[in-house]
Amino acid sequence: MNKKNIILLLSISVFIGFSSCKKNYTCTCTDGRGFAYTTEIKATKKKAEALCTDQQNSSGSLGRYSCTIE
Repeated sequence: MNKKNIILLLSISVFIGFSSCKKNYTCTCTDGRGFAYTTEIKATKKKAEALCTDQQNSSGSLGRYSCTIE
């Protein structure tokens, strides 16, 4: 392999490695009455979205929540 191909392969490997890193995401949930709370989630984006959806599906004392990930 020539030097150009090696650099290209290393660049692709680094990109793939960083794309699956855990990051901090904020899950913001609100109910129908305007009560809001946020939760910080350190995970991959896919896992953070799943955890935020789980919170949305839970019932609180004021009813169902609507949650979004940021």
